Amino acid sequence: MNANVMYRHTLELGNRKWTLWGSGAGLCRLSFQHDTEETAQAWLDRFAPGSLVLAEEAPFREWGAVARLEDYFAGKLEDFKSLPLDLRGTSFQREVWTALGGIPYGRVITYAELAAAVGRPKAMRAVGAANGKNPLPVLLPCHRVIGANGTLTGYAGGLQLKQELLQLEGIHHVAEAGHERFAF
Repeated sequence: MNANVMYRHTLELGNRKWTLWGSGAGLCRLSFQHDTEETAQAWLDRFAPGSLVLAEEAPFREWGAVARLEDYFAGKLEDFKSLPLDLRGTSFQREVWTALGGIPYGRVITYAELAAAVGRPKAMRAVGAANGKNPLPVLLPCHRVIGANGTLTGYAGGLQLKQELLQLEGIHHVAEAGHERFAF
């Protein structure tokens, strides 16, 4: 795989279209159905400038990403730890995103708990902002982070999708009330 190439592949999962993005080093991004070409181009310009984009499924099949996502949405997979990742963001963002991967399937934590997990218990807002920029939703399960009041808060894919992902994992106790902005 070429280092100056960015691969992408769109598939349907959970009645939605998702687009996988990857470099020669691994998965970089999983974009939501509602993402626009402008959003994708802005991400590419920032994190993979000058890359040639190839619509190709093979790298994602080789890494096991397609099969693992299909299994997750079928309720047969609990984590994505074996997938190669190529996280592109600040060191703080990558630290938060890596911590997301440690949230167990079927469990939720608060932003305060996530901040404590990365060793910055007073940085709840910064952790929330990094969480909101997570380029690999589902794979790094930012949907498992909820407000301190036990409600759904902010999700780039929308609160309905966040609720659906939690319910897929058997989490039904999180209050649907909440809002699209972060509540720490």
